Amino acid sequence: MESSKLRKITEQEKVLLKYLITSVNYRTENNWEEKIRVKSLDDGNMGSLELFLNNYFRKDRIFGEQIAECYFFDTDDVKVIASLNIDDNGDLYELDVWKTDFSPLSEIPKDINQFFHSSIDI
Repeated sequence: MESSKLRKITEQEKVLLKYLITSVNYRTENNWEEKIRVKSLDDGNMGSLELFLNNYFRKDRIFGEQIAECYFFDTDDVKVIASLNIDDNGDLYELDVWKTDFSPLSEIPKDINQFFHSSIDI
């Protein structure tokens, strides 16, 4: 993968990732917020991201497991489920975002009080 396709995370993405990482006490590098780069996934603009720390590219990375999940409501009051996944080596892998009506995501909340632990009952 070309590093030119990667970008820094937005402030809203950072708030969501930090919430998920903290909710499960996942141990990551100091200053991960500055080191992480993301690639938007082709998901109909729902907001899913592939995650890379320190420009670490491993072509054979594969999904390991989901470690955290929450939900929030988009500006149109549609439920959005966000899952944090790690790869088979235990490294941050993907932020999977699914808007339950499959429409594009308008906005990730800026306030962590708008995130809720998920029990996936759609």
